Amino acid sequence: MQHIAVIGAGQAGATLVETLRKQGFDGRLTLWGDEAELPYQRPPLSKAYLLGEMTRDRLHLRPASFYDDQRVEVHTGTRITALDPVAMTLTHTGGTETCDTIILATGSTPRRLPADIGGDLPGVFAVRTLADIDALEPHIRADGHLLIVGGGYIGLEAAAVARKRGMRVTLLEAAQRILSRVSCQDTALWFADRHRAEGVEIIEDAALTHLTGSDHVSGAVLSDGTSFKVDAVVCGIGVAPNVDLAKAAKLEVNDGIAVDDRGRTSAPGIWAAGDCCSFPWRGRRIRLESVPNAIDQAEVVARNVLGADEAYVAKPWFWSDQYDVKLQIAGLNTGFDHVIVRDGTPTGGGRSHWYFKGDTLLAVDAMNDPRAYMVGKRLIESGRSPDAGAVADGSTPIKDLM
Repeated sequence: MQHIAVIGAGQAGATLVETLRKQGFDGRLTLWGDEAELPYQRPPLSKAYLLGEMTRDRLHLRPASFYDDQRVEVHTGTRITALDPVAMTLTHTGGTETCDTIILATGSTPRRLPADIGGDLPGVFAVRTLADIDALEPHIRADGHLLIVGGGYIGLEAAAVARKRGMRVTLLEAAQRILSRVSCQDTALWFADRHRAEGVEIIEDAALTHLTGSDHVSGAVLSDGTSFKVDAVVCGIGVAPNVDLAKAAKLEVNDGIAVDDRGRTSAPGIWAAGDCCSFPWRGRRIRLESVPNAIDQAEVVARNVLGADEAYVAKPWFWSDQYDVKLQIAGLNTGFDHVIVRDGTPTGGGRSHWYFKGDTLLAVDAMNDPRAYMVGKRLIESGRSPDAGAVADGSTPIKDLM
């Protein structure tokens, strides 16, 4: 094995090249990214970095010297335009590369508002890349009005930051409640109440008809005829996996680049890891958009590329920071049929929502309750479920749920 090429210089891509070297690969190793930056952390972008609490250099996962020392050829600002799974070649703006192994870590791209309703107006922003945040930051000012389209975690985090900077914030959600795709009603109501208490105007069950403006966005019109002026718009309506390269190469795609439990795609010698791919999990196929998954899956794939035969068993967990609230999520709540609400201790505070399907614990949302999160995570990962009555009984010590 002479040349391993990793396409995508995000968290998964950076983890892949680092793990390959740690595991003893001594051949040529290239990392290709279409952004101009070295691999960097994305979660702080819309929080600490946007608030000016984290400098640009601290975002980088590793300094340039690390890649030099590890003999990783990093090609930033270089888009791979085609791959040939038979000839095992990559085509990019500077020419063609021949590879022995290709690993796709192409990530995902934010969905944008359609251009015909004003989605391409200046002043309409996505929240995904360093360039996105650099473009947005000058518009986050105390005398401005920010419209956020989409009531998922990205939108809520953006609302929290904008309110901290003193902006007027309106958050628009087309569904009947915020967080409708990712959480139970209890969690959604808890966060809606918190945001409203912080001064965010949340409008649910109302769609955006169009944005107004010519050289810059200046207003919004809703489906019920309501209109108002805005100074900037953040679009938080989800992401789509980057599969165009894989599709063009005729790799199997199924809610992302389809891989098996080892990380292999449908083409020999081509693997995938991170947000861009879906994989088997507990009898179904899932795709996870999270830093922990990008790291864990990339490490397994790197080892398998070098000859291991290790199944990737995902242990889903997520987090979100809003105001002084740390939300930690363990497990996946898909298929739940009831939720138990558990308040934290009088001294520690917090609250947790426990998702069950029958007697089986599926997931836990813990708001400022790290102990509930850790207990729930351990239970889920070990395949055990606590007694529902004990969960509901706040006088039962959290450790006794184990």
